[in-house]
Amino acid sequence: MTSNSPNSDFTAIAFSFFNEIGIIDQLGRNRFERVLPEGLSIAGFSLLNHFVRLNKAQDTPSHLAKAFQVTKGAMTNTIHRLEALGLVTIVADPSDGRGKLISITEAGKAARYDAIARLAPSLQQLSGLIDPKELEALVPTLMKLRAILDANREP
Repeated sequence: MTSNSPNSDFTAIAFSFFNEIGIIDQLGRNRFERVLPEGLSIAGFSLLNHFVRLNKAQDTPSHLAKAFQVTKGAMTNTIHRLEALGLVTIVADPSDGRGKLISITEAGKAARYDAIARLAPSLQQLSGLIDPKELEALVPTLMKLRAILDANREP
């Protein structure tokens, strides 16, 4: 394959696109970490957001670890930190004597909404710098890309 092939062009465009997303992610996480309620990490917020966004009542630690593409140990640590804060509960899985089920609590839902509210002033700073319609127009493409990447996860 030569450097001028269509695949090479796509690779360069895709790399540039994902590079920008990576930088945006780093900058956005930094903003968010500074305003999160005490004791709540990005990983913890992400788990709470997962439950609320998907309207899930409960899930297993191993399924959550797979969904977040982290080790079961890393997910267990996040779950235990959230449990200590009263944001999730851990109960025995009635269908699997050794398994556990994780559920978000009302306090967990409130913490998720509080975290988003705390981020709002930082996001509002952008309102005069980018047209909301431009931002809104990007969302469907990003959702499509997320769905494609999710369906085609690498092992």
